[in-house]
Amino acid sequence: MTRPRPVPPAPGQESVWDYPRPPRVEQSAASITVELGGVVVARTTTSWRVLETSHPPTYYLPRSAFAPGALREADGASWCEWKGQAAYLDVVGGEGVVAPGAAWTYPAPSRGYDVLAGAIAVMPAAMDRCTVDGEVVVPQAGGFYGGWITSRVVGPFKGERGTHGW
Repeated sequence: MTRPRPVPPAPGQESVWDYPRPPRVEQSAASITVELGGVVVARTTTSWRVLETSHPPTYYLPRSAFAPGALREADGASWCEWKGQAAYLDVVGGEGVVAPGAAWTYPAPSRGYDVLAGAIAVMPAAMDRCTVDGEVVVPQAGGFYGGWITSRVVGPFKGERGTHGW
């Protein structure tokens, strides 16, 4: 395993190597949009960022940020050692475009993550486009992770080639 070499952050940036483990949740007032099928399926200026060592932030949006009909229950569940049992949702966009299981929520999160109860996170790689304050997000690599990479964060990031053992 190669030991990661954190990129030094420039002024106004954060290093994911300064994020804690277990992860921290913090409220965000950033303007967030999520697009699928050529339409905005979610828009908000109220969200929560989950910040965990080596991971770009994952944004959780209030359910009310999603357009009517943009979310539907999906099969599957997973377990996070910190947040607890997650349930999955399909995201439904314009022209009937569906991103199956591309969103998740913690209906009854573990203690310390209560603020996330019912909030929705999406896999940016499964969307047409996600933005934070107008900047288009780069999805976290790896296919399993839901991090949102912007110019405000530096890595290297978990999920990239050679990071399996981190």
